[in-house]
Amino acid sequence: MDTFGSRLRQLRKPESLEDFAARFGIPPGTMGNYERDRNQPSFDLISRLCSHFGVSPEWLLFGTGPKLREANPAQEAGNVLPIEAKPGEGMISVPLVSARLSAGMGSLQVSGNVEKRYAFPSSFLHRKGVPERMVVMRVEGESMQPEIMDGDIVLIDQSKTDIRLGRIFALGIEEAIYLKRIDLLPGKAVLKSVNPEYPPLEVELCGQLAEQLRVIGQVLWVGREYKE
Repeated sequence: MDTFGSRLRQLRKPESLEDFAARFGIPPGTMGNYERDRNQPSFDLISRLCSHFGVSPEWLLFGTGPKLREANPAQEAGNVLPIEAKPGEGMISVPLVSARLSAGMGSLQVSGNVEKRYAFPSSFLHRKGVPERMVVMRVEGESMQPEIMDGDIVLIDQSKTDIRLGRIFALGIEEAIYLKRIDLLPGKAVLKSVNPEYPPLEVELCGQLAEQLRVIGQVLWVGREYKE
């Protein structure tokens, strides 16, 4: 059967499981579980495997497309998100920007420089919104727990700035960036957290703070990477 585990074994052989696991800093038992399709490896390991062996992430994850990766600057230092893709479907890389979202106390938006990229199936992104306006950002803070945890990554469509009740948006207030749900009341916006320890923040729509409040985009997807 052509599975992720079988393709991983193709990359390993004739090297022993122990040596192969040590090369990537993974316990042999954990690597063995990957080869037996019992667990899914982290984004970082998938990226390192593709970079080390020169294989495409589409082939390694889904068994589609050519095995060897073509020279593509958009994928050279990228990570891959294991979202289900249809056979033969193309992938689109979305930049992880260096600005940090704060889901707690807030932090400065340092820059928009690209750190790395994450690959998503093309149909998934087009179904969700405008791929060209999408970015991936990493969450800092606990105000949206347990729905979004500290350290999670979120996919944001910056073309979606019209407020939709119940949806989560990335918001900028002065130099801080937050993830919040937004309720609109007469003359004010209420920014709500999921964690009950963080009270709602009311923003008068005609006050000075309203001029500093900007809707960056809607959160479309959240991913979590577990440590080895």
